[in-house]
Amino acid sequence: MTLGQRLRELRDQQDISLREFARKLGCSAPYWSDVELGRRYASEDMLKEAARILKTSFLDLKALDTRPPLEELKRATAEDPRYAIAFRRLIDSKVSPEALLKLAGEAGQKKRP
Repeated sequence: MTLGQRLRELRDQQDISLREFARKLGCSAPYWSDVELGRRYASEDMLKEAARILKTSFLDLKALDTRPPLEELKRATAEDPRYAIAFRRLIDSKVSPEALLKLAGEAGQKKRP
């Protein structure tokens, strides 16, 4: 289950409409819809507030957030700008997460003796 799916499931269980939930969070309904559909990511503060409203644990929601830690990405791209170029090309070429994970696994296996 994705973070967005879990957020929607919890919201539906409490019978809170998308518009009402977005209003409680202080954001727009289209923005929150994008979060639930996995097209956007809520900030950590917004996710904490969503957890409070939905009466669930922030850590349980955070566990479903598959984004890599932002600081690690910033560090990697600062140390070697080619990472930023590679990430942009991946995004532009619409490489699926599954294909990227497969490629990373194959690259890791080639390095082993």
